[in-house]
Amino acid sequence: MSAAILQFLPDQLDVNGDAQNALVLAQRATWSGLDAEVVPVRPGDPVPGRPAAVVLGSSVDGELPNIRAALEPYVSALFDWVDAGVPVLAVGTGLELLTDGIDALGGIAGFGLVHGRATPLAARATTDLVVDAAEGRLIGFENHARGLRDIQDPLGPVITGNGNGDGAEGVRVRGLIGTHLHGPVLAKNPVLADTMLRSAFGDAYRADDERIRFVDETARAARQRIAGRLGIALVE
Repeated sequence: MSAAILQFLPDQLDVNGDAQNALVLAQRATWSGLDAEVVPVRPGDPVPGRPAAVVLGSSVDGELPNIRAALEPYVSALFDWVDAGVPVLAVGTGLELLTDGIDALGGIAGFGLVHGRATPLAARATTDLVVDAAEGRLIGFENHARGLRDIQDPLGPVITGNGNGDGAEGVRVRGLIGTHLHGPVLAKNPVLADTMLRSAFGDAYRADDERIRFVDETARAARQRIAGRLGIALVE
């Protein structure tokens, strides 16, 4: 049986192509010789069994109440998976819904998997975002009206851009990685995909296939071009 890379609500949570981070994970795993596939989870689908990894993308604000309602049946399982070490990627509003709450749009209760809150920024952040994470320097684009406050363990400090709004970006909660980085982030920063895949598959995942090396070099060239335009070094 193929290892499942769950793609939650791919029709609603795919702003900026964020749902396709699941495809990045499945393709890299397959190129590594593993049997993996993207498994979409749409509203009303049964709760899946434990997956290899999970992706929640981002949506527009007007859809957040409906998306929250659609995700609610899966939240208990998501808590269990994170506790069990399943790697999870949550981007943008997908991440906001996993916090304690969103202090906008009349107030939206979060699911509390991430302790902290999404709070309005003084102005919408629409710019390149560069973050120094444990894996290296991550580069992407941010487009969001809210930051995060009271985050205990961020993804890393912001080099340029806004991020959470306090000099840091994103969050880590055990195997969960939350970020404002679009791109999709795993295509542009495959080192982050490798972190998730090694967590999912251990030493069975190896990033040495020539196809993986090719897309990694393509992603590096894209990051280098952005870094050069910003006047910063590309730290690997």
